[in-house]
Formats: sequence, structure tokens, C-alpha cells
Amino acid sequence: MRPFNIQLNHIPRKEEIAELEKSKTLWLKTMEIKTILDIGANTGQFAKQFHEIFPHARLYSFEPLRDCYEELVNNFEGVQQFKAFNLALGNETGKVEIHRSEYSPSSSLLPMAESHKISFPFSQKEIIEEINVVKLDDIANQLEIQDPLLIKIDVQGFEDKVIAGGAETVKKANVVITELSVEELYNGQKLFDDIYNTLKGLGFQYRGNYQQLNSPNDGRVLQMDGIFIR
Repeated sequence: MRPFNIQLNHIPRKEEIAELEKSKTLWLKTMEIKTILDIGANTGQFAKQFHEIFPHARLYSFEPLRDCYEELVNNFEGVQQFKAFNLALGNETGKVEIHRSEYSPSSSLLPMAESHKISFPFSQKEIIEEINVVKLDDIANQLEIQDPLLIKIDVQGFEDKVIAGGAETVKKANVVITELSVEELYNGQKLFDDIYNTLKGLGFQYRGNYQQLNSPNDGRVLQMDGIFIR
């Protein structure tokens, strides 16, 4: 593909934007991923995108909110290599309470911090729901995991707990794409340096960001989806 270039005085067409987005995953396609673990699936936004990139890969999605799980399953009806679990992943097994935000992608096992509420006031209304949580290492034994493996973690501040409960599985991954926060959006969450050091200790190199989230108030970076490669 020819190099993509947009002049500063040129407004890109839809076709050019689509080409740029497509070029962002060329490096990933060369890895020929065979299995994807989608942890914190919501209704399948990430799963849909990566199923299009790797249509023949096994895709396992984990989503604890019942209504989001049901929509996720409906969205992948007929996809034979897809399987969803109505579960959260963490460093323990049992029933726990989740802070269910009225904006479901902001739901977390951790209480929402004030900075999150200020930046995204539409997400601050919440209710408490009881959900099931298991360890990734425990459930991985029930899955048909074929290398190369990609693990995506988007669990709103609970990333360190997912990794702690799935360290043996994570160590086998070729790529980890995980949410990294540079300021506390959920009370008690681990920030960029902690997650970076944990994954570095498991043998990964940080290779930049897949995308990032900016504050709508002043544009500062709040979090990003970091790319880690073994």
C-alpha cells in the first residue's frame, strides 16, 4: 500500500480516513493471530473490529453485565468460532458487586473517581449489581487456545487484577492490548507505570498506543489502549 499522507491544507475524504484506519492494523495482520481473548467485551465493539481483521481466529469474549452479554451474543449470532461468557475476570473466584453505570462501558468493579464524573458526567449515575468473577488462568484450561494469541483487557481500572489472576495465560500471549490510565478515573486503580512494569516483568515490550481518550474539558490525555508485544 502506498504511504498515506494528508496535507495540512487538505480535508481528508471518507475514503482517505478509511485507508488510514486500515493501515493502522497492517502490522497486526502479519502476526496471523489464531486466538483472541476479549476481556471486558461490553456489546462487542472490539470483538467486531478484530473479527474483521482475523475472521478465522477463535474469539472468546467475557462480559459480566447480563444485558450487554445478551446483546453481545446476538451481535455474533452465527459466528461459529465465537463464544461468550457472562463473567468478569479478576484475581478471585466468587460473586462480587459491580458499579453499573448508566453508560455501560464505564461500569467497573471499582468506585468511579471524581475526575471521571467531571470529565464524563453522563456516566456518573449508577446502581450496584452482583456478578460472577473467575480467574483467567482457571477458565483458560477450558478453552481451545491456539497460538499466536492476542489478549485485550478493557475493565475500567481492574486491569491489574485480571493480570494477577491470569498471569500464566498472559505470559503465553503474543500481543496484549490493555487499557492504561494516566490519572485515577476509578478509586484505587493502578496507573500506567504499574501496569507497564507488570507486563514488562512478564516479558512484554510497550510498543505505543492503539488509541487514546482525551478529556472533553481541556484535551489532556486520560487513558489509552497500550500495545504490548512479546
